[in-house]
Amino acid sequence: MAPLGGAPRLVLLFSGKRKSGKDFVTEALQSRLGADVCAVLRLSGPLKEQYAQEHGLNFQRLLDASTYKETFRRDMIRWGEEKRQADPGFFCRKVVEGISQPIWLVSDTRRVSDIQWFREAYGAVTQTVRVVALEQSRQQRGWVFTPGVDDAESECGLDNFGDFDWVIENHGDEQRLEEQLETLIEFIRARL
Repeated sequence: MAPLGGAPRLVLLFSGKRKSGKDFVTEALQSRLGADVCAVLRLSGPLKEQYAQEHGLNFQRLLDASTYKETFRRDMIRWGEEKRQADPGFFCRKVVEGISQPIWLVSDTRRVSDIQWFREAYGAVTQTVRVVALEQSRQQRGWVFTPGVDDAESECGLDNFGDFDWVIENHGDEQRLEEQLETLIEFIRARL
């Protein structure tokens, strides 16, 4: 039985390395489908909100791509792992509360336990989407390898996951990306 939130027609779980373009892709999909039909859910949202509350930090600044967030990233990862070990579905349950749109795009799926939770909660309407980008493309977007971050489970937990339902290549070729988005949008519209 599904937890709080509506019964979605489709749940797409997006994963990928930092600066691969997960947010770019999910926001592009939402802008084309409409916010009334498509919700972008960020598992890191409830994590950052809870972390900010417990540590007296600025929640809004933890949401952006700032050096402020990067200052706390390593400790946030550690803290989030402790929360997940105690309750693997904690952040998943929080993020779906009150969502009424029929299409859900979870923009930052990072662990097998996240995928398992959504599959158990929503079954066959759940699909996985891996966004991949060459290291060079990620570097052009500002990515720099950070020990304790880029080699942690939050970045590597799905590296050996296996068969993603969809793979979006985001290497910087706008035409190729557009073709892939159109194919995915056709699939999504068929579920409405």
